[in-house]
Amino acid sequence: MPERVMFTMGDIACAEGALSAGCRYFGGYPITPATEIAEWMSQRMPEVGGAYVQYEDEIASITSVIGASWTGVKAMTATSGPGVSLMLEAVGLAVMTETPLVLVNIMRGGPSTGQPTKGQQGDVMQAKWGSHGDYQIIALTPASVQEMFDQTVQAFNLSERYRTPVFVLADETVGHMRERLVIPDEKDLKLEYRRLPTGDPADYLPFKADDDLVPPMALFGSKYQFYATGLTHDERGYPSDKENIQIELITRLNNKILKNADKIIELEQFMLDDAKIAVISYGTPSRSAKRAIRDAREEGIKVGMLRLKTVWPFPEEQVADLASKVDHIIVAEQNLGQVYYMVRAFAATTPVHLMTKPAGMPQLPHEILDKIREVKSR
Repeated sequence: MPERVMFTMGDIACAEGALSAGCRYFGGYPITPATEIAEWMSQRMPEVGGAYVQYEDEIASITSVIGASWTGVKAMTATSGPGVSLMLEAVGLAVMTETPLVLVNIMRGGPSTGQPTKGQQGDVMQAKWGSHGDYQIIALTPASVQEMFDQTVQAFNLSERYRTPVFVLADETVGHMRERLVIPDEKDLKLEYRRLPTGDPADYLPFKADDDLVPPMALFGSKYQFYATGLTHDERGYPSDKENIQIELITRLNNKILKNADKIIELEQFMLDDAKIAVISYGTPSRSAKRAIRDAREEGIKVGMLRLKTVWPFPEEQVADLASKVDHIIVAEQNLGQVYYMVRAFAATTPVHLMTKPAGMPQLPHEILDKIREVKSR
């Protein structure tokens, strides 16, 4: 399909990104403020030869996505914080079975039912630590309608490359804002697909990794027979309670993300070359921060921004390097502090200040500007 231009909302851009990435299965349950993704998928999936299924709850939704992925289909679900809470056990299953899938979380106010129609960034730590055990996750944080499309495509590429679930974390404002969206020509999209085994089926070991720590993935119904389980398993996929098997397995599952972090992490640097104050932000607050930084520059304040387009794996080295070059760091996020604590952990002795607004509208430019002025005066 040739390039198209739309004026649309972030949720629909996300759905179009999934379709452009080759997603042909969506299993979901409607929830504000992610419902528009499901609605759009229910219309578009039949047009592209895919399948849309609305389930009785979020648990059924994500487990169906896991099953669909094992048939070789790129698969996705979309929800909000309360739905993610129900899906987290299955996220752990997908990590352990190395199942590629994309989970979109349009974040709303919480805890519990919270504020269904208001934005918040309260699910950042949930994405990383919500399931149990030692594991790594990939989570992308778009800040515009265009990035909702682009980073959904990227989420599918990363999930296929590393055989892992990938989160798209977008606050409600990004999900519901309307902006210009350019959908590229299909031939210009650089799509990735999981590697399939090619050897003799008799010699196939379903969880024997290649040098990149990712094993080729056979499909249900193929000539390759295998066993996939959430239990600790050896390279054959057979359950094992041996200590060395557990250590080898979880070390590899973690390292396939950590050792490729430099290839996964995406950041944007804005006016940081001579900055003495750095703002670290992501999602909607980063949009306000850009305007605040421009205004602060007009007042002679040397301030810039590091925008996190990837929040997990966390950019530890980049934050530490930035902290060594500036006098102060401000973390602007729409919660009571989540990324703030990660920045503090890697900022050494550089003072880190939290700019927070945990409900309703995100920080406005003049509010972040006031915080920049306050920090400058210290």
